Amino acid sequence: MGSACSRNRGQVVHEDQLYSVKFSKSGSFKWLLHTLSRSSSDVLRKAQGPGPGRRPSLVELCVARVREDISRYSDFSMLPRDLSQQIFNELVRCSYITEELLGAFRDCALQDICLDEYPGVKDAWMEVIASQGQSLLSVDISCSDVTDSGLNLLKDCSNMQSLACNYCDRISEHGLKTVSGLSNLTSLSLKKCAAVTAEGAKAFAKLVNLVNLDLERCPKIHGGLVHLKGLRKLETLNMRYCNGITDSDMKYLSGYNSSMASLNQPMFSYILIYNAMPFSLCRFYELERVATVLLQNK
Repeated sequence: MGSACSRNRGQVVHEDQLYSVKFSKSGSFKWLLHTLSRSSSDVLRKAQGPGPGRRPSLVELCVARVREDISRYSDFSMLPRDLSQQIFNELVRCSYITEELLGAFRDCALQDICLDEYPGVKDAWMEVIASQGQSLLSVDISCSDVTDSGLNLLKDCSNMQSLACNYCDRISEHGLKTVSGLSNLTSLSLKKCAAVTAEGAKAFAKLVNLVNLDLERCPKIHGGLVHLKGLRKLETLNMRYCNGITDSDMKYLSGYNSSMASLNQPMFSYILIYNAMPFSLCRFYELERVATVLLQNK
């Protein structure tokens, strides 16, 4: 539930950086540091890493202190982004995040918001998520109650690279129009999403940088694969249990091999299809260097 998915992008906070001129003027941050009492053995113990004899870093102590006294904080926007990101990840990991507490992370320039299977996620949460603006790179709101209105709030987060809306029953094909504007997406996961219909799939056509697309258990995709034919960077396509796929759908994938052969790059690294089509359709998978083609009846 709600895993911490912040990526390491060379932005690890070092202790000496925390005392830089840029952040030393922040009253809230200085106060946070001053709350780290040397006699706080409980915080020290909880921040202690798994390694024997390892002493926690200043950042770990800060995160542990915030977690212990979370009721004392209402705004993290003045903290360095790396620190606020680690605090957010830790609070999600411990299931401390609520709608009210999430508001403390408004305008924090967080890069990763991973709330998959986290209870209570809805449209109101999306306002804070969207407030991260151009800094936001990945969002996972799988199994949430977010609707089209909430998803639409992400329209200005144009630097997003990864979006997961698995099992989001309240997002419709109209909501996917927002996704079509996120042209920097390289990964999109929509497992068992009612929005993935022939009409909703039109949103995929503009995602020219898409590398990974997960449409597992989207039976209404029939008639929508035509919108994938221009995605020349696509490497991974998951259509497991998409039972409505027919021969006419698959023909739009058949030309990828010939178009990419001159570059010596396969269109798909692998295609996962369980119980999705009759074996006769395998003629469309004469792709060089295909790692895995799974045609199983389960």
